Amino acid sequence: MNNHNRWAEIMTFTTRIKQLRKQAGVSQEMVADAIGVARATYASLEADRRPPNLDEIHKLAEYYEVSTASLISDDADAVNEPEVTYERPQEVSDILPREIDPKVKPEKLREVLLYVLNKVGAKPNVGETVLYKLLYFIDMDYYEKHGRSITGLTYIHNTFGPSPVKDFRAVVDDMRKHDELDIVETKFFNNKQKKYLPQKAPDLHQLSATEIKHIDAELARLGDKNATELSDLSHKDTPWIVAKQGKPINYRFVFYRTTATSVREDDGVEL
Repeated sequence: MNNHNRWAEIMTFTTRIKQLRKQAGVSQEMVADAIGVARATYASLEADRRPPNLDEIHKLAEYYEVSTASLISDDADAVNEPEVTYERPQEVSDILPREIDPKVKPEKLREVLLYVLNKVGAKPNVGETVLYKLLYFIDMDYYEKHGRSITGLTYIHNTFGPSPVKDFRAVVDDMRKHDELDIVETKFFNNKQKKYLPQKAPDLHQLSATEIKHIDAELARLGDKNATELSDLSHKDTPWIVAKQGKPINYRFVFYRTTATSVREDDGVEL
């Protein structure tokens, strides 16, 4: 993914901070002093020479007494963007346009669920909560790397971390109806646990080699963590932090992640 696609949101951010500074009638040096950076460092943000880090975003929001989301959200601008249609290629390529508003892909979600559950579903730690977090990081991490979600699921901000919305439940209900998936209640330590058990193997032609490799890496990295560990990790993720309670989590905020959750390889861009 090229830098233009990766930092498409930054123009919106720079425009907003310029407008806020002019409305406040303050200089770049005054703003830089207020947020604790050098004037040249702040000037580079207004000049769009580098992306902001999360600490700078928070301090600017406090300085101007606005919400963090209002500084970096480009939802209003997205209304005027052309609708993005999905046509599955033989293999996902980095040159595909970034999905502005991912939509759930039921058949693909079905195969991702079967693939993930055949891999880790039998592990004692993997109940419904862990599954939710694994899917979240699979999708968000892929979006950070490739600008696209694998399943297209929408996740909402819940107290204990991100959870998929009704599209997920609809696919699961259909899979149970066709004896492809079973849900049982078990005990994990002193807690009740809802486990999803696959009843068939996945049809891998729905997934590209790149997607399978990504899912395998995510499961190797996160598949042994328990619900508390994965919830704690999701609470450090910028998309979850910025979203309001009970509201959808915006995929595009992965580009503002900190080192706590970012999976982007170092490409020489100064952060």
